Order: sequence, then C-alpha cells, then structure tokens
Amino acid sequence: MSKKEFTRSAAALERAQQVLVGGVNSPVRAFASVGGQPLFIERARGAWITDVDGNDYLDLVLSYGPMILGHGHPAVLQAVEQAVARGFSYGATAEGEIALAEMIVAAFAPIDKVRFVNSGTEAVLSAIRLARAYTGKDKIIKFAGCYHGHMDALLVAAGSGLATLSLPGSRGVPQAAVSNTLVANYNDADSVARLLTQHDDVAAIILEPVAGNMGVVPPTEDFIAALHKLAREHETLIIADEVMTGFRAQFGGAYELVGLQPDIVCLGKVIGGGFPVGAYGARLDIMDLVAPLGPVYQAGTLSGNPVAMAAGLATLSELQRQNPYKKFAERTAALKDTIEQAAGKAGVAVTVNAFGSMISPFFAAEKVVDFATAQTSDRERYATFFWQMIHQGVFLPPSQFEAWFLSTALDDELFAGLQEKTYRAILNLTK
Repeated sequence: MSKKEFTRSAAALERAQQVLVGGVNSPVRAFASVGGQPLFIERARGAWITDVDGNDYLDLVLSYGPMILGHGHPAVLQAVEQAVARGFSYGATAEGEIALAEMIVAAFAPIDKVRFVNSGTEAVLSAIRLARAYTGKDKIIKFAGCYHGHMDALLVAAGSGLATLSLPGSRGVPQAAVSNTLVANYNDADSVARLLTQHDDVAAIILEPVAGNMGVVPPTEDFIAALHKLAREHETLIIADEVMTGFRAQFGGAYELVGLQPDIVCLGKVIGGGFPVGAYGARLDIMDLVAPLGPVYQAGTLSGNPVAMAAGLATLSELQRQNPYKKFAERTAALKDTIEQAAGKAGVAVTVNAFGSMISPFFAAEKVVDFATAQTSDRERYATFFWQMIHQGVFLPPSQFEAWFLSTALDDELFAGLQEKTYRAILNLTK
C-alpha cells in the first residue's frame, strides 16, 4: 500500500487558516477526531472524489448523504444546466417548486403540504415552532446523540460533530435557550415516559427514525410502539427528522420502515441533489398554521431556489426510475459481513449497524443501541483505520460518529474493491 502525498492540501490548509475559522466551514472537516492532514477537494465525478494533490478516492462521505446518485449524474447535471440558463434566483414562486413538492407529498403519507427552506437546520427549527403553535406547549424532547442542526434549543447532547470534538454543548447558547429542551435516551421509552410525567407542557418529541449522527443506530420495535402510546396519552406531536434518512432506504422515509407515525417530517440532503435544500411537511390542519395561511411566520429569500429544485427533482426522478434500494440493502449487508469477518480474524472488537444505504462500524465490544454505547467505541482505532482506508483510496467520514453512505455510482467492480480494501485495513489494525 503506497502512502499518498498531501503537499497541496497542506498548503491549502495553511492559506485557509488565515481567513477561515480553523481553515474549514464545518468542524468535522478539520479531521480533529482522526488527526493528520485534512484533505482539500478539487473535483468529484461518479463514485470518485479527487483532492488537490490529484489523489482519487472512492467516496463514502457523499457530502454526508445527498449524493445518492454519485457526483455529476448526467440527468441531474442536465437539469441544473437548464435551470441555470433560465435564471439563478427569482424571489418568486416557480413551477419547479410545485413539481418537487408533489413528488414529496406522494412519497410521504404523513405530508399533505410542504414548505421548502434552505437547510435541514432551518427545517427543524421551523417544525418545532409549528409544533409549539399547534399544541400551545413549549417543551421539546430530543434524544442524546441525535443531531438536528445547530439551532440553540437542540444543541444539547447532540452527536456527530459535538461528539467528535468531545464538546458537551456549545458556548454562546444561553441557559434560557435550552430551558425548554428535555433529553431522553434513544431506544429507551422509559426515559421518555419519565420526562412526560414530570412535564405537562411537551409540544413534541423529535427523533431521527434511524439515528445517523452517533453512527447508524436503528430503533427497536418496542421503542417505536411505546413512543406512539406516550405521544397519544400526553397529546404530544412526533417530529421525524428525515434530513439524513429521507429517500435513503426506500423512495420515501425511513419512518415507514421502522413503523413510526410522525405528525411532522423534516427533510434535506437527497431532496436537493447536492444543493442546499431543506423542507418540512405535515397534514393539512398543522401546515395551514404557517404563513400566509396562518399565524406561524417563516420565510426565506432563497427558499425554493429554482436551481436547487431542478437538482432535487432530477435526483428523485432518477431514484424512482432506478429503484436501487434492494441492492443498497444487499450491499450494506455484504459490507457488514466483510467487516465482521476481518475483525474476527484480526481479533478486533467491532459491532456493525446498517440500514438501507447507510452503515457504521463501531470499534466496540458491545452492541450499539444508543449514544452511551456508541461512545464506548475505540476512536483511536477508528482513526488508524480511517488513514489505512485513505491510503488505499477510500474516503470515509473523518469521525467514528458519522454514517458511511453508498451511491448508485458504486458499481459491482468498485464495490468488490471496497470490500477487499476494508478487509485489508481491518487486518492491518493488529500490526
């Protein structure tokens, strides 16, 4: 295995640190969890991403989820080029917004109407405002390890970047901002029941139907069933944060596959095809509270941007045509088996969670079912594994607590190569 050189990335980092905070625009890109030189990317196409030093990698980051068709898919590229030629932004409604909304409404049973925004964070904060308006209550229950964007009220016991940096929360978030946020344990309905018993003003329970920001952690059937019972008894809404999972395990939401019945759904990532898009939707009696029909104000100059709508519509249309979800599930199952076989041979403790086109190996001895068990993972071992994969030409998330993603651009030959490289990297952990 030849070591890759990162001379130009090093120079880019030195330059970036002069004008960007930490040289990056999102903390996980700084590689704080895995150490070493963060990569600077020059281009991407298909299953591949290329850094400024000309090193090519099979991309399993995929912009943290949205590039489900791979990079530069011809249908998406054509749609974007045509949209750009018509105009970049209008500040007025265009037909592309209607078409994408129709496709989302058709794919999500709980959604009768949708409102587009510019990010998953924006979708979540709008959904929470809406839940509070609908119920007349103030408090929100979230789950430790579930990340719902960087809004003040939910930047408590979040996973992903906060876990990577070992930060308990964020300075600059006043106590008053989180005073209405209650934290339960994922897959632990009793922790939810206790909070609902102690507080009679809970507007909503928000969760990822399949957690992806402490690594991939699916819910148990009993947990989901109990959440429904508790929400009904306490007249509390359920918000499904499908920003990461939407359209990744089936054409629609993960909520359906795990048996969740949400009142409000938040979307992002895949529905923008690589462009900044978020959305939230619900049944009519909830959504009609949003301005201009109702008293819940939410607006955005670039919401429903025509280029982003075109990319999202082309992406969803192609997913509908290909229907790659059975193959995704087979691939993650095969990769899980590869990792477990290699770990068994090497004598390395590992547990692997997978759902649809998402997978996470945890270097941990016990099964990972929540944030506490995810944190038992050996992060130093993951860092070693990460660099083994980088030097074999595979780009993984630079954090134990981020999901890996598969795309349709990863053909059979490339997938076989990925399995071989993963197997080799885990065997090398004992050397």
